[in-house]
Amino acid sequence: MKNPEHIAAFIETRQQSIALCEPLLVEDYCLQGAAFASPPKWHLAHTTWFFETFILIPFASHYTPQNPAFSVLFNSYYNGIGAQHPRDQRGLLSRPTLDEVLAYRERVDQALLQLIKDADATSQETIEERLVLGVEHERQHQELFFTDIKYSLNANPLYPAYSSVHPEPAAQGAPASWLKYPGGLVEIGHQGQGFNFDNELPRHQSYLQPYELCSRLVTNAEYQEFVDAGGYQNAELWLADGWSTLQTEKWRAPLYWLERDGQALEYSLYGLKQRLPENPVCHVSGYEAEAYARWIGARLPTEQEWETAAQGQPATRGLDDAHYHPRPAPADAGINQLYGDCWQWTRSAYTPYPGYQASAGAIGEYNGKFMSNQWVLRGSSCVTKDSQARSSYRNFFYPQDRWQFSGIRLAR
Repeated sequence: MKNPEHIAAFIETRQQSIALCEPLLVEDYCLQGAAFASPPKWHLAHTTWFFETFILIPFASHYTPQNPAFSVLFNSYYNGIGAQHPRDQRGLLSRPTLDEVLAYRERVDQALLQLIKDADATSQETIEERLVLGVEHERQHQELFFTDIKYSLNANPLYPAYSSVHPEPAAQGAPASWLKYPGGLVEIGHQGQGFNFDNELPRHQSYLQPYELCSRLVTNAEYQEFVDAGGYQNAELWLADGWSTLQTEKWRAPLYWLERDGQALEYSLYGLKQRLPENPVCHVSGYEAEAYARWIGARLPTEQEWETAAQGQPATRGLDDAHYHPRPAPADAGINQLYGDCWQWTRSAYTPYPGYQASAGAIGEYNGKFMSNQWVLRGSSCVTKDSQARSSYRNFFYPQDRWQFSGIRLAR
C-alpha cells in the first residue's frame, strides 16, 4: 500500500470504536430510542459490513462471509447492494450476540489486513481508496454512536450517564460581537491535500454580499430569553412546516432541557446536570434556529458565508478531547466555536455543487441521493472526530432533527 498511515488509521479507528463502548453495560448495546437512532451493537456491525462489502467481497477471492444474513441485517441504505433490515427494528436484533459481532469485527479486520498484503498492483489503488472511505465512514459512526446512545439513555427516567467522569466546571463565556466580512467573489469547496467526501466538490466560485457573523454561538441564557418571551407560542416566528412540527411534537424548549424543583437542568452524556447559562444552546432543530434568529432580528448564515469565514481558521476540540458536552466560548478575539462544540445550522438547502458527480455504483449512494429536503450544517461538535473538522465539510439533516449536537450561529 502506498500510504502505510492509512493502515495505521484503520487499526486506530477500529480500536477506538470498541474503546468508546467500554462504559456501556451489555443491556445498552441494543438500545434504540427512536427509528432514527441506531443501537451501539448495530453501529459496530454496520461499519464492519462496510469493509466486508466494499473491499473484501469484491477483492479477496478466498474470503467467505461469516454469515450471509449479515448482508441484509447490517446494510443501512445501499439499494445497489440489496435488501435492508427495517431501520426501526434494529433494536430488536438481540442476535447476533455482542460477542458474535465482536468476533465478526475481528475476522473482517484480519482478512482485510491480509488482503492489503496480498493484493495485486492493479487492485491496490481501489482498495486503498475504499479503505480510506471506510475509515472516514466509521469515524462518522463514532459520532452517531454518541448522539444515538444519548437519545436512547435519555428515554430512561433514571437518566443514566454514559460516563461518570464529570468534566471540569465551565469557565465564564465570552461576550458576543459582530464580525464583518466583505463578501464579493469567493471560492468554496475542498481544496488541497487530505480526504474529502464527494459532496465537498467541485470547488467553485460564489458571489456574496457583505455580511456579518456573530463571534460565538447562541448561549443557553440567550435562548432561555426566547423561551420566556413566548417564542414557542408565536406562530409569526416560525416557518409553516416548523410550526406544524412544533405543535405535533409539543416542543416547548430544546431537546434535553428539563425544569425540576425550580432548577434548570439538561440531560448530558454525564447524566442530568445543571444547565449552565454560558454554554451554547444545543440540540435545537433547524426550525428552532430559524425562529430564534428571526426573533432576535438576525438570520442564519448561508453555507457559503460560513465556509468563507472559516477558511484558514484552526479546528479545535472534538471527540479526541474526550469532553462530550459543548463548552462556553473562549475569550479570544475573532470568531470562536467554529468547531468542537455544536454543529451550526445554515439556511442553505443540501443540494449538489455545480458540476457534482456521484461515484459510480453503490458507493455513489453515500451522499448524493440525500440531496433533497435537508439543510446543511457546518463546523463540528464535541463528539465529531477531530480529523473530520474542516471548513469544507458539509453535514446535512432534516430541519426537524434535534438529536444531533446542533446549535445556532447568527448572521446578518
